[in-house]
Order: sequence, then structure tokens, then C-alpha cells
Amino acid sequence: MPTDAAGVVDVPMTAAAAVALAVGLDLLVGEPPNRLHPVAWFGRLVAPVDRAWNRPRLAGVLAALALPLLAAGTVAAVVRLASRVDPWAGAVVAGLALAATTSLRMLVAEALRVVRLSTEDIAAAREALRSLAGRDAGELSPGLLRSAAVESAAENLADGFVAPLAAFAVLAPFSLTLAAAGAAWVKAVNTLDSMLGYHSKPVGWASARLDDLVMWLPARLSALLLAQVAGRPRALWRARQWLPEVPSPNSGWPMGTLAAALEVRLEKPGVYVLNAGASHPSPRTAQRGVLQVASSGVVATILAGVVAWL
Repeated sequence: MPTDAAGVVDVPMTAAAAVALAVGLDLLVGEPPNRLHPVAWFGRLVAPVDRAWNRPRLAGVLAALALPLLAAGTVAAVVRLASRVDPWAGAVVAGLALAATTSLRMLVAEALRVVRLSTEDIAAAREALRSLAGRDAGELSPGLLRSAAVESAAENLADGFVAPLAAFAVLAPFSLTLAAAGAAWVKAVNTLDSMLGYHSKPVGWASARLDDLVMWLPARLSALLLAQVAGRPRALWRARQWLPEVPSPNSGWPMGTLAAALEVRLEKPGVYVLNAGASHPSPRTAQRGVLQVASSGVVATILAGVVAWL
């Protein structure tokens, strides 16, 4: 195993190994059950914040500051302790932490399932969509269901995969402990937003704004990846014209880029329409879009491994 002059295992090597372990676990094992999933544990920690407060914005600010730091600090402590025992033990724990904060296999599988069911069992497709998108699917047509699956795959590529992976890769050259903590912090910020960041919840205002800030770069990096994987670099520029349609400052980038690359209409009824002149994705086109998301995730993983190695 590569070591430095003092015989200590190189941090870049252990960081790259952690990335490989995380991706390998995602591909071979997938998501652990909720009772064993650290993100589910964090969700139970957030749940008590979701209630009426006398000063909801203040409570929300405190939660947005404290809870992600608690998650990051816990991960940092465990990785640091393992690294003191053995550098490769630290790499394993960091890889487990990164695996808990990233998810590609389940995202792709669930999106493909919705696409498949949209042609076989419309009721089952509407039910399956609940695992991907927070919208009322009761009246969605097959085309709108496929649209939602493609949109969710593109958006979650940025939020649930590229963002924590990029944080890990950028911080890995400095410290394996810091890299794992960074990925945990990013995932915690996104989880807070997914649970609290709604207009109907004043306590979630700070979480939503923090998530907007943290996901700014990952959303654009994901759009760039999607455009390159599709072999349609101009899709990124076409997507810009549709951004005003999307309330989020970030999710429109990967969704719009994929809409342009596939030449399809992606739509959330009553909220936005991307590429309005096209038709909703056919089953085959929707499947191709989801697989392009998967391929973009693979490219992101390779790039993250290279950056972590530097």
C-alpha cells in the first residue's frame, strides 16, 4: 500500500478507497433499512422541530445551524477515532459515512419502476411516485408520471448524490475526517430542507435558504454532467431560458438540461413547464433519461475519486 516517507498511509489513497467503498456498497447492497439508516436517525432528530413555535423563524435558524453541525461532528468523531486505530479503518468508516449520504442505485431503480408501471398499472405508478416526488399523483396521466420520474431523477442526482460526493472529494485532500464530516453536513442540510422547507412551515425558512445556497454549485455541476453524458452540450444553454418557470433557484438546471437533451416536455402541473413545445416523455425516452442520470452519477464518482486522490 502506498505510504509516505515515514511509513504512514497516504490520505489521498485512503480517501479514494473510501469513495470506492461507498459506491461499491450502493451498487451491491443498496440502501439499508430505515432502522439502520443514519439519515433516518437524523430525520427522527429533526421531527420534533416540525411543530408550532412562538418564534418559528428563530427556532428554524437554530435548527439549521445546530443540527447539521451535530451530524457532521458525530461523523467526524467516529472517523477520527477509527483513523487513530488504523488509517484503513478510518477509510472504511469514512466510506460507510459517504455511502449513507449518497444514493444512486435506489434513485435510478425507483424512477425506472415508475416509468415501467406507467404503461402497465397506472394506479401502481401513482403510488410508486410517492417515493420520488412530493406531489399529488392522483390525477397524473402516464406522460405526467414519466415526466415526474425524469424530473425527480435529475433533481435528486444533484441533491442526493453529487452534492455530498463533491463535498467529500473537495475536502479529502485536507483530511479524511473533514471530508466525511463535509458530506454528512451537506446531507443533513438537504434532509432538513426536505422535511421543513415548505412555504406552509415558517420554521423551515432558514433550512430552505441554506439548502438553496449549498446546492447552488452541485445543481449546475449536475446539469453539466447530464449535458456531456447525453452528448448535447448546448442543452445546458437551452435550459437557461426555462429557469424562470421553476420556483427553486437550483433544480431547474438539471431538470431543464435533461428536458433539452431528451427533447421532451417536463411538467409539474400548476407550477412549471420545461420545453413547452415538446411532448411528455415516452416510456423509452423516459427510460433513456433515467439511465443518463445513472451514467452521470458514474462520471461524478470517477471525478470525485480523482479529486480525492490529488
